Amino acid sequence: MKLNLHAIRLPLRDPFTISRGTIIHQDSLVVALEHDGITGFGEVTANDYYGHTISAMSEALDGLSADDLAMCFEATPENNWHRLSERLAGDMFSLSALDMASHDWHARNSGATLWHHWGLTWNPELQSSFTIGIDSVQEMRRKLDADSGWDLYKIKLGTDHDLEIIHQLRQCTEATFRVDANCAWSAQQTIDYSKELRHLGVQFIEQPLPRSADPADKQRVFEESSLPIIADEDCQTEADLETCFQFFHGINVKLCKCGGLTPARKMLTEAKHREKLTMVGCMVESAVGISGAAQLAPLLDFADLDGANLIADSPTRGVEVQCGRLHMPASLGTGAELVPTALPQFLIQ
Repeated sequence: MKLNLHAIRLPLRDPFTISRGTIIHQDSLVVALEHDGITGFGEVTANDYYGHTISAMSEALDGLSADDLAMCFEATPENNWHRLSERLAGDMFSLSALDMASHDWHARNSGATLWHHWGLTWNPELQSSFTIGIDSVQEMRRKLDADSGWDLYKIKLGTDHDLEIIHQLRQCTEATFRVDANCAWSAQQTIDYSKELRHLGVQFIEQPLPRSADPADKQRVFEESSLPIIADEDCQTEADLETCFQFFHGINVKLCKCGGLTPARKMLTEAKHREKLTMVGCMVESAVGISGAAQLAPLLDFADLDGANLIADSPTRGVEVQCGRLHMPASLGTGAELVPTALPQFLIQ
């Protein structure tokens, strides 16, 4: 029974900018949970915005007792989640990686892919978007041209010329756009922009207002926007669902924020029950994290699982997203793997 932690630094293909800042690499923690000759993998990335560092998450996971680890194998991830949440003092980021690894281990142990282990039916029609980060219009056009062939693009916005960006990018492709303002707009901006964006082939707007915005503004946007509004920063854990159902047309669930696959499944199932749009997103992360999140495809209306496509190189393999299509490896669990020979050059010393 082992818990191995691999802190890795992933180089990006291009600098990646959203309304809050720019990164040129992504630090990530890959969790390997091993027992009876079977290894389950999970991943979580460092995140300055939410205050999670590789060192702090490593320390939290290293602090688990032998009994805590034993329960990862003796109990189902669903039955063990609250216990682990208490042991990790509510650290959803660390918990998400361990929960993913536990689900992966149990599915491999049962001889099935994870989605099949859950009793779900695969959705072959689901496609992921490809993200174009904020940059000069010329550079954003170059990035779009460099990854042509996708049917869906998520365009990061939050500049003083957002509509111009969409007008310019629309000249490059007939693909469907989704826009993500990452909390950068006001209520009036959102309502005004939504009308023009709809005519420019935009499918929905993700998180236009800050999480801290006045509820009256959120209600107004919900009622008056010409496009569906999808919650991201507002949708962190199960506790946020009722607020999201009131002010948004759908939710974007991120595993690291909610605490892993266990709560993510519950959140998505409840959203579908409430007739809300469902989506799973990702951070810039390796194939380990993407492979875990991809298991939720049967529950989704939308997917944003291009995180590994934004990376130049990685010591991992698993689910591949090619021009939006999810290609599952012929292996058990989530399909994620570490490549031992490649790992040393990515390790954070």
